[in-house]
Amino acid sequence: MLTLYITNKNYSSWSLRPWVLLKHMNIPFTEKLVPFAGADAAANFRAFSPSGRVPCLVDGDITVWDSLAITEYLAEAYPAIWPHPKEARAWARCAAAEMHSGFQTLRNLCGMNVGLRITLNTFPESLRADWNRIDFLWCEGLKRFGGPFLAGREFTAVDAFFAPVVFRMQTYSPTLSADATSYADRMLNLEPMKQWSESALAETWRDEAHEQEARDAGVWTQDLRARP
Repeated sequence: MLTLYITNKNYSSWSLRPWVLLKHMNIPFTEKLVPFAGADAAANFRAFSPSGRVPCLVDGDITVWDSLAITEYLAEAYPAIWPHPKEARAWARCAAAEMHSGFQTLRNLCGMNVGLRITLNTFPESLRADWNRIDFLWCEGLKRFGGPFLAGREFTAVDAFFAPVVFRMQTYSPTLSADATSYADRMLNLEPMKQWSESALAETWRDEAHEQEARDAGVWTQDLRARP
């Protein structure tokens, strides 16, 4: 049985990616959630993750860390994780890799916080460029491969990689195209995304670093999380 180590669902965009992929693909796994613990987080995570970070997948004697590496490892046993047509698979891998390594302004100014609704203090051009690029990628994939998902009719790894952005849209309400907004709505209505959201809102612990990040981002208009 696969074991996936993750951390707080309210904050952890990296954890969400393999979790939603495993859930949507109906791949059996055991979830191990280890909460953030401030400065001690990395030390706690090193008990199971060589990098001291999550997510981390354990398959018997094999340990796979990093969300992209986990995805590729799973794809060896479950080929449907990537789309089958060669062109769609190539595009999906490129888009997922771009999300994995890019969009730094969005990451810095719009951290994932499922339970909050925030009006940003500032919206610099670099942030607008990140959202515009996401909008373009989503619309390109939907048009090129026919939807309703980014690389065709089925949910695949590229959708999982953009799942945290979908929650960020809900939190920060950027203005995107109608097609991109409709795609985000479809994603939010997937059962695994609903399950993740419900669990995130039910969490009662807080990590101060992430809370400060959210305070620095802008004005909180709603806090839908359970009280600590």
